[in-house]
Amino acid sequence: MIKFLDNKLYRYLSVFLFLNSSILPVKSSSALAAWAINTNGVLELRTKSNTNLKAYFQKANQISGDRFWVDFPGELKNPRTIKGNGQIKEIRLGKPDKGKTRLVIEFKEETYLEPLTWKMVGLDQNRWRIKLFKPKYSFKKIGEGLVEKKSGNIKANQNLIHKKKNNYGYLKLPEVKRNKFEVVIDPGHGGPDPGAIGIGGIRETDVVLEISKIIKNLLSERGIKARLTRTNEVDLDLPPRVSIANNTDADIFVSIHANASRGKRRDINGLETFYYRGWRGRLLAKGIQKEILRVSPGSPDRGVKQGRFYVIKNTRMPAVLVEIGFLTGRLDARRLEKINHRKRLAYAITKGILEYLDKVG
Repeated sequence: MIKFLDNKLYRYLSVFLFLNSSILPVKSSSALAAWAINTNGVLELRTKSNTNLKAYFQKANQISGDRFWVDFPGELKNPRTIKGNGQIKEIRLGKPDKGKTRLVIEFKEETYLEPLTWKMVGLDQNRWRIKLFKPKYSFKKIGEGLVEKKSGNIKANQNLIHKKKNNYGYLKLPEVKRNKFEVVIDPGHGGPDPGAIGIGGIRETDVVLEISKIIKNLLSERGIKARLTRTNEVDLDLPPRVSIANNTDADIFVSIHANASRGKRRDINGLETFYYRGWRGRLLAKGIQKEILRVSPGSPDRGVKQGRFYVIKNTRMPAVLVEIGFLTGRLDARRLEKINHRKRLAYAITKGILEYLDKVG
């Protein structure tokens, strides 16, 4: 338990703490394993066992707002910035020095903080907790990885969570006019072309086909005439995919893909959505991108972009190409190999489609 110190002679407050005594080698991977800022304003951390932490608080200056940060031994491979909500402006994970990792939480202006009362509590040899603020308004949890320690009741809790998630009521799929719209869903690659091959041999063709089938069923349930360009592992060239969409006079065309980085770098993750032209294509892309990010917390937002991919360039209707994550990325691949995450992505893409159709009528 560490108390924070105050020196009123300085225009900023800087404090630090030391926990335990073991120090990892400079070249080791980051000791930070997972973190979460919960809806009650509590920061929770999971680290490697017996990690030496240093934590600081600094008052706002002309460049940055009030901020709290924790330094960990071991080097972070994937620096990133995560948008906050409520009273948190953003979270930054970086490398302040070689062989170190820094987690920075920057607060928005006029956030009431009492750093002199803060106490970092060690829950066990690799978990920590500190109460940072009292949420003034509604606050959504932000985090990466699993912080909670497994317990005897976790199986029952997971079953309950699994049951709730399978209902997917939290996504609130909108209703649109039935039997009015037609949508073509294009699972990328197929047959002898497996697309990207990721960590553990996970294949793009398998992932996108499963997600596409779920999307088709969801759309059909809501009175949308939905068609897949392929329903199994067949060799399908690009022109036939476009012809299917153009010949059926579909309202929209959505091509589903998964990414891979050059050199199969595991630190590269993220989601992005492409459109070729027009405000309708951009509107559809923005809606889908927003929803897939909601079900993939922590995965970087690579944005909505214009692209010249054959299948979205040559279709006559608004068309997008969705990259649902990097099969070569440590974070994305771990998620994409799980059926529950694929279902969440399918629901998210479906919601983006339905909201678009509802807007353009």
